[in-house]
Amino acid sequence: MDCPACKGVMVIVEHDRIELDYCTECAGIWFDHGELDLLLDRLDLDSSAFSMDRLLALPEKRATEATRSCPICRKKMRKVVVGSDPEVLIDVCPKGDGIWFDGGEVQQVLRQLIDKDASAGGGEGRVISFLGEVFRASE
Repeated sequence: MDCPACKGVMVIVEHDRIELDYCTECAGIWFDHGELDLLLDRLDLDSSAFSMDRLLALPEKRATEATRSCPICRKKMRKVVVGSDPEVLIDVCPKGDGIWFDGGEVQQVLRQLIDKDASAGGGEGRVISFLGEVFRASE
């Protein structure tokens, strides 16, 4: 699979039985339909805001960022905003094939979910551990 952002070659990263497509060039991450839900569930974080139906219902955001094509169906992806402080601009396949996060955006969203989810109890440590193991992120 080619990266929707930089056209580099994506590698498959597997962790805790979740396969993600990761670009080693730009650090972008592709989640196939349902994979983000699995990740958030494994981290005991609320995944309801990231259901494909909900993401596709969000209004499209105009942005100066280049358009991206879905690596599965090749359709132009929709840009939508999730989260707040900061808002995170992500790309969603209009057919529901998956979600694209540019480098660093997954970390921003996960940190916001931890802050919102008081019941996560230790969630931050799990997320940092996950990011460190899978994406070699540093804190």
